[in-house]
Amino acid sequence: MSNFQGALGIIKESDVDVPMRDGVILRANVFRPDGGGVFPGLLLRTPYGKPQEGHERYVRAGYVVVTQDSRGRYASEGKYVPFTEENTGDAEDGYDAVEWVAKQSWCNGKVGTFGASYNAWMQWQLAKLRPPSLVAMCAYTIPLELTEVDWPGAFKPGRRIRWWMTTIAPDLRRRHGLPKPHTPAEASEIWDEIEHGRWLGFMPWIDIKNHLPPGLADYAEGWLKHPNRRPWKFDEVHKEIDVPNLDFSGWYDHCGGTMAHLKLMQQNAKTPEAREKSKLVLGPWSHPTIGQRKTGDIDFGPQAQLDIHDLILRWFDFWLKGAQNGIDKDAACRYFVMGSGKWKSAGTWPPPLQDKILYLDSDGKASTEKNGRLLDATPEIDGCDVYTYDPNDPVPTLWNRNLFSGPANRRKLEHRQDILYYRTEPLKQEIEVVGYPEVVLHAASSAPDTDFFARLVDEEPDGPATEVCYGLVRARHRNSYDTEDFLNPGEVTEFRIKMGATAICFQAGHRIRLEITSSDFPNHDRNHNTGRNDLVDTELKKAEQTIHHSPEFPSRLILPVDES
Repeated sequence: MSNFQGALGIIKESDVDVPMRDGVILRANVFRPDGGGVFPGLLLRTPYGKPQEGHERYVRAGYVVVTQDSRGRYASEGKYVPFTEENTGDAEDGYDAVEWVAKQSWCNGKVGTFGASYNAWMQWQLAKLRPPSLVAMCAYTIPLELTEVDWPGAFKPGRRIRWWMTTIAPDLRRRHGLPKPHTPAEASEIWDEIEHGRWLGFMPWIDIKNHLPPGLADYAEGWLKHPNRRPWKFDEVHKEIDVPNLDFSGWYDHCGGTMAHLKLMQQNAKTPEAREKSKLVLGPWSHPTIGQRKTGDIDFGPQAQLDIHDLILRWFDFWLKGAQNGIDKDAACRYFVMGSGKWKSAGTWPPPLQDKILYLDSDGKASTEKNGRLLDATPEIDGCDVYTYDPNDPVPTLWNRNLFSGPANRRKLEHRQDILYYRTEPLKQEIEVVGYPEVVLHAASSAPDTDFFARLVDEEPDGPATEVCYGLVRARHRNSYDTEDFLNPGEVTEFRIKMGATAICFQAGHRIRLEITSSDFPNHDRNHNTGRNDLVDTELKKAEQTIHHSPEFPSRLILPVDES
């Protein structure tokens, strides 16, 4: 352990030993004000390498910040077990870490936890054990279940392979004495400049285990073999949680399933404070751009910028210091409406709204001539649109080099013939959509298994066609992720596709656009159209897809609309 005084009255202690109940030593960095007295503690537990700096604002606000390497990672002892497993030991480690912080001479006995994504997962794990010194959490952008990280029944190779290769594997390679890369920076450079094309074209996915280090390979194989398993069960733990939580997410956050925590806390949490005082803030953000005004290529303006560190400090000032700053009286949910640039409030998420239904129709050429329509009434005549889905030539994902999708301009793909387009007439007045749009699709396929994607788009006149949100269904799992119900080729089947959350005001003159297709690669793995295990098998077949829209088969888009 080293101890040195930093600039501006901050003392940092590095690799402080924190003993766990089973004798394993986890190591932490401690950042504390240089001076006498005791302070509340803020704990961040992480498998990503504990931060060495960046918490000065919290320390200067009167907190001791403790950042800890989780078990089996970086400076900590023990064996790493990733969050793909049901029992990782992180709940118990987190409990012990909270109580260790509370007992230190510089702590007043009150502890808060904070962090995003995997670091938020750490918090929900420990909170269900109710450590006595835990007063409040700020666990943000982590879904209820592992199946919401990779789409249920499917696999996100672009994001997952990169995460395994560049984030989790390097430290395990170092610990096992394997050749470099040993740091995320080294691994990211190799990925970006040399090998990303190789891995994104890899088949079969199950063999990726042969290229991962011990301590990750077997777990990755298990994830791929059982994509429907539910190791987290966070939808069942809220009844054990006795402290309030502050959560953040965004309309382009691939971990947007975190939004469900608020309502479940309100319904099921153990104490009145946890039920009534938990908060959720939603903006036009992606996973790495929480609080920023720009996501992808779009600048949503200064009103979209949020100083989340200020909000987090206000949160902990109230709960850990007793400051009467009014944050407890803020609305349970605040959300940013794209298009209007307004912030709105609600008592929960999603707010209860009325549905507006738009029916699909066309002259049979919604792909080649883009003559698909969205109508207020069911089409009067039978119709359908046909396209070919070729997994050898999938619709490419529109995302940045770091493999994070955002509000992409979908016009870049309008040359393709495997996307159907259904549009309203230019709107005469604005329409505000808030919540989870849904598509009821009546479709047939020549394949026993295939995918259908539905994507909501804001189409500007003579401007971009901006992605709003999307959803997908894997045909074999349309009824359950635990069963396989294959298609009868050529038979019309109803699919319900729930899209991700959004809040957008479609402006007058714009069109509401719905896209239907069968791939989004490498954001999602390709359905091979064979009915076999796509993660194990390598054969790819074309599928003829038919979308029906008629009085008998009323394919439709359901929009939750705020008319207030």
